[in-house]
Amino acid sequence: MTTQIPENRETSTPEIFYPTAAAVAQFSQTLAETPDAIGIQMAVTGGGCAGLQYDMKPCSEVPAGFLVQKAGDVTFYIHPVAAAYLKDTVIDYSKDLVDGGFKFKNPNAASTCGCGSSFGV
Repeated sequence: MTTQIPENRETSTPEIFYPTAAAVAQFSQTLAETPDAIGIQMAVTGGGCAGLQYDMKPCSEVPAGFLVQKAGDVTFYIHPVAAAYLKDTVIDYSKDLVDGGFKFKNPNAASTCGCGSSFGV
């Protein structure tokens, strides 16, 4: 599977994953609507129909030991174990009424579920 990396990204290095402009805009909106939020915490947890699932949530303090990546005005705090699973993943966002939300194009996933929120390696 070939992952196309968005050309319009504004991230610091080293880059772990690549959010599109639409994803950055949605993350930015989420942060603006969340009191005291300083960034988005990114992790991968066990669960979902394919075995692993993406976990993203606003955070109000810097999680100890997490990796930091910036894209536009959004700071991401990435769990170090999740970094390997998220490596080179493109994260997009769709406002479509059917099948809208965050979309992950993960080259590390050997399988994904139908809804796209969980994956297997």
